[in-house]
Amino acid sequence: MAALLFRGSRHVLQRWNKHVDFAFVRSMASKTPVGFIGLGNMGTPMARNLLKNGYPVIATDVFPESCKELQDIGAQVVDSPADVAEKADRIITMLPSSPNVIEVYTGPNGILKKVKKGTLLIDSSTIDPAVSKEMAVAAEKMGAVFMDAPVSGGVGAASLAKLTFMVGGLEEEYHAAQELLTCMGANVVYCGQVGTGQAAKICNNMLLAIGMIGTAETMNLGIRLGLDPKLLAKILNMSSGRCWSSDSYNPVPGVMEGVPSANNYQGGFGTTLMAKDLGLAQNTATNTKTPVPLGSLAHQIFRVMCSRGYANKDFSSVFQFLREEEGQ
Repeated sequence: MAALLFRGSRHVLQRWNKHVDFAFVRSMASKTPVGFIGLGNMGTPMARNLLKNGYPVIATDVFPESCKELQDIGAQVVDSPADVAEKADRIITMLPSSPNVIEVYTGPNGILKKVKKGTLLIDSSTIDPAVSKEMAVAAEKMGAVFMDAPVSGGVGAASLAKLTFMVGGLEEEYHAAQELLTCMGANVVYCGQVGTGQAAKICNNMLLAIGMIGTAETMNLGIRLGLDPKLLAKILNMSSGRCWSSDSYNPVPGVMEGVPSANNYQGGFGTTLMAKDLGLAQNTATNTKTPVPLGSLAHQIFRVMCSRGYANKDFSSVFQFLREEEGQ
C-alpha cells in the first residue's frame, strides 16, 4: 500500500479512496516528485511554489543556466524532458509556443519517449488549442493523461501563487490537476474538454492587448492635454474607464511601483509573447469565421513593435511605442 501511495495522489484516489483518509493521502502525495519543464519568467516562480508546498521538483530547461535558482533551493535537475518523465508521474510544462510544446512532448528526448502509464501531464503554456488536442491524443496512446491549463496573472501573480488556471481535459482528472495547481494559483477553473483552457486564455489575452493599447492611448492623450498622469490614472480608476491595465499594470512610467513601466519595461509579459498569443487568436477567429477587428489591429500593432526594438520589452511598452510614433 505504501508503494501505491508514493505513486501520486491521482492513482491513490482511484484505487484507495474508499479506504484511505484524504488528508493522509495529500500528506503522502506532497512527498512524491512533480516534474517541471520550462523554467522561464513564469515557470521558475511556479516551480518554486511547488517546492514551498512540500513537493520535490524534478526540473529541466533547454537553457541549463535557467535551472540554477531552483537547484539552489532543492530541486533535482535532469538533462531532458524524457528524464523528467522517467522520474515523475505528474509533470507540468510551461513553454513559450506550440512548436516548443510539440518538441518537449514528442521530440527525440521528449516526455512521451519515457512516460509511464497513468502519468498526469499538465501543460500551462499558451498554445493553439488544436496542438493541445494533438498532444492529448499522443499522450493517450502512451497511456498518459494530458490536460491544458494555461495561466493568467503574469510574473507577479506567479511569484505570489495567485495565478488563474484555465483547465481543459477529462473532468474526472480535474481534481488530480487541481491539487497541484492550487499550490501555484488562487483560481483554478474547469473549462471543459482538452483545448477549452487554451480557448479561454486566448480570448483573455486578446482583450488584455486591446485594453492595454486603449489605456496607453488614453494616458498619452491626457498627458498631451496637460493632465498629470497620476491624477489621470486616479480618475480613470474611479470611473467607468477603469480596467486591469489602468489600475494594476499602468503603462506610464512613474504612475505605479512594482510594474514593468517602473523598470524600463523589463520583466513581465514580453511583446513577442503577446504578438504570438494574438496570432493564435487570429488563427482561431479565421477558422471559426469570427470577426475580431480590434483584435486584428492589436495584433498588427504588437507585430510592428517587435520589429522596432520592443520584442523583449513588456507589452505595456506600447505606451512608449506610441510616444515615439507621434514624433515621426
